[in-house]
Amino acid sequence: MADNAQNAPKVELRRRPGVQMGQEIEKPKNAWETLSRLCKYLVQSMNLFVGLLAAVIAVTIASLAAPALQGMVIDTIKERTWGEFKVYLILLLIVFMLNGLFTLAQSLFSARLSQSIVRHMRYDLFNKIDHLSISYLDMHSNGDVMSRMTNDIENISNTVSQSLGSLISGVLTVVGTVAIMFFYCWQLTLITMVTVVLTVFVTKFMSTKMRSVYRARAKALGQLNGHSEEMITGYRTVLAYNRQEKTKKEFAEISDKLTREGIKAEILGGSMGPLMNCISNLGFVIVAAFGGYFALKGLITIGVISAFIIYAKQFSRPINEIAQLYGSVQTAVAGAERVFDLIDQPNEDNSGDEEIENMQGNISFRNVNFSYLPGKQVLYDFNLEVKSGQKIALVGATGSGKTTIVNLLMRFYNVDSGEILIDGKNIMNLKRDWLRKNTAIVLQDTVLFSDTIENNIKYGKPNADDKAMISAARTGNCASFIERLKDGYKTVLKQAGASLSHGQRQLLNIARAVIAEPKILILDEATSSVDTRTEQGIQDALVNLMKNRTSLIIAHRLSTIQDADVIVVMDKGRVAETGTHEELLEKKGTYYSLYMAQFAGNKT
Repeated sequence: MADNAQNAPKVELRRRPGVQMGQEIEKPKNAWETLSRLCKYLVQSMNLFVGLLAAVIAVTIASLAAPALQGMVIDTIKERTWGEFKVYLILLLIVFMLNGLFTLAQSLFSARLSQSIVRHMRYDLFNKIDHLSISYLDMHSNGDVMSRMTNDIENISNTVSQSLGSLISGVLTVVGTVAIMFFYCWQLTLITMVTVVLTVFVTKFMSTKMRSVYRARAKALGQLNGHSEEMITGYRTVLAYNRQEKTKKEFAEISDKLTREGIKAEILGGSMGPLMNCISNLGFVIVAAFGGYFALKGLITIGVISAFIIYAKQFSRPINEIAQLYGSVQTAVAGAERVFDLIDQPNEDNSGDEEIENMQGNISFRNVNFSYLPGKQVLYDFNLEVKSGQKIALVGATGSGKTTIVNLLMRFYNVDSGEILIDGKNIMNLKRDWLRKNTAIVLQDTVLFSDTIENNIKYGKPNADDKAMISAARTGNCASFIERLKDGYKTVLKQAGASLSHGQRQLLNIARAVIAEPKILILDEATSSVDTRTEQGIQDALVNLMKNRTSLIIAHRLSTIQDADVIVVMDKGRVAETGTHEELLEKKGTYYSLYMAQFAGNKT
């Protein structure tokens, strides 16, 4: 709605892409509260979580048992006890097979659990979106709302499927490994911990360095994407003004900057693995050196040294994994926080339980005051009487409050004071769904869905039969072009009707309003974005639509409302003057100035 764009608050938010390598870790504001709410979704899929937990425990036990059995196998070879050798070897083989089997089960349970959780979250989120107030959508960009449904939900899904099992397994593995290592030789265990401290220190140091480099790379990538999108979107303008060479030069500069930052990031990122391997190998050297000394002293066997080497690696691996998962977990929790923030928004006001039998369509605005934001009033003591069947035109400068009147009548917003009556009943006492069922809107911006033409027309009345649909199409002057299409009314509109002209899409919208059989009709700049010839065809359809209906028409083109019963001229949220076209011209007031500006070439 044109006026709403001026009056209603708008907050432009940048599109937030999915979390990628090089982006700064996104931190939630209240992680524990968000995690507790996520756990409620986990409870809804408790059987899957229990299955995952059982699989993780089994994998952990198998991982802990394998090095011990391997050490026993080595000791039996040294002592030449071949009977025990065969037993331990068979047990080792069974443990490896079970480890592989339960690892597969862990992956399956993780995948099903993540999809189960996000399915419930998507349902709750979409259910909320379906009941959100218009005020919330006016204050948030469509991209922001869609990002919560897609990117944020997807981040949660990936974290649950890839990280939950790893986190549980990592904690259990660290605890179990330390316990077994202490059981074998506490002295060697304490010495091995030196590499853990070194790993933590290096990880923290490298993370700090990498974060600044990745931030610079992400900034350069954003500049390149923005420049590319801008140039592609405005390609005709670039060509028209011969700016190709300058555009290429700017692109090359940004691309070179991204290349430099990318090389730094890749070098730092690539060095992390070798550094960790060096520390890990240092741990093996420490275990081998001190383990050999302890073996000579008779404290441990050679098999225990072999097991210790594996346990040392097994101990550092989950610590590194948990450190790497930290960023994705933080980002997922931050995304969940945004999802819950939207779910917690209040629903649209649904008060009122009355209906009007034999509705006539009389409308009264009485002393209505309204503001979208506190301290920024839009309507001041607005009064208007509309009789059944009348055609009322609302005109005025952009931001004068025309569309706000429609917003209030449709209960998209509630008045601050005053009242709006239909047939003498306050609309706040009427059922919201009933009110909208008996009111139809034809907007300047056509809205069609990627469905058949038949279903797009029947959107106004889903239970209508084909006869009513065809009748509505004829009344809306769109039957002729529909019947020329190969599949007629069964034609599927791709990309919401992108293959149709704007005029054809508008005629389909009018047919949708016709089939709804409303008592009150609202036309909001229905012909402002089409050419004069197309406008005439739409006007003919609108004349058919407005017969025997109370009509409110918002228009900037004054030629379209000269036959209105009453023209209401709005100025800064107040009624400046009212009357017929001829009466207002005779007054030579605000309407006269608007009319002359359009048709006589006067300066505004």
